[in-house]
Amino acid sequence: MVLRIGAMLTAPLLAAVMGLGLAAPAMSEQKDAIVFDVELKGIRAGRLAINGVSDGARYSANGVLETTGLVGAIRKIRYEAAVYGAEGSRFTPVKYTEKADTPKRQSTFEMSYKSGTPVKVVQTPERKPRATDVAPSTQSGTIDPLTALYAVLRDVDRDQACKFNATMFDGARRTQVALSAPQQSGDGVVCAGEYRRIAGFSEKDMAEKSRMKFTLTYAPTRDGRLQVQEISTDTIYGKGRLKRR
Repeated sequence: MVLRIGAMLTAPLLAAVMGLGLAAPAMSEQKDAIVFDVELKGIRAGRLAINGVSDGARYSANGVLETTGLVGAIRKIRYEAAVYGAEGSRFTPVKYTEKADTPKRQSTFEMSYKSGTPVKVVQTPERKPRATDVAPSTQSGTIDPLTALYAVLRDVDRDQACKFNATMFDGARRTQVALSAPQQSGDGVVCAGEYRRIAGFSEKDMAEKSRMKFTLTYAPTRDGRLQVQEISTDTIYGKGRLKRR
């Protein structure tokens, strides 16, 4: 998979601050209930739901990505994931788990970290290693896919809009996402983004599309913060969009 929780559309939609940081003093707890429809070529193809809690020192999140509607009737795909870790100036995952149920496989996956470095990667049934795989021990400072999704999709203060830049590792592949160029759009903000495949991909994958541009749109919340309303991108499957419910 390009990314272990929603490779088809979510890979170019991720961002977060990366690496290991010192824990900041605990602040008031923030709870986020995030639900997006996944659209491909104008057709609703899936649902992404994430529930997360953070208090400035610790965070945890669980998420589900599944096909819905006509696409779901034809091809049932479901990923469930959970993560917890430390949150200071940066997110540092401690343990990430995932359960996949697709027409091709049913599997579980676990990635554990020590001081910001993946130290244990286990998949059941066991995945056959590939020559392109990236060694987990070289991925210090990376974050898992769910941490990245939670970090970029949760509500943020206005001065934090479009300031995300993350390197991610899914157990075999390394990718990067960056947001930049904030532009005022009415009461909201629009960001330019780019997803980039870095390592662990086949030559065919890299030749197919190594960089993907996307646009992220925030709208103001009642308390003056910003909330992601939509992410749109051109994927290898056509025009894709995450639209908040």
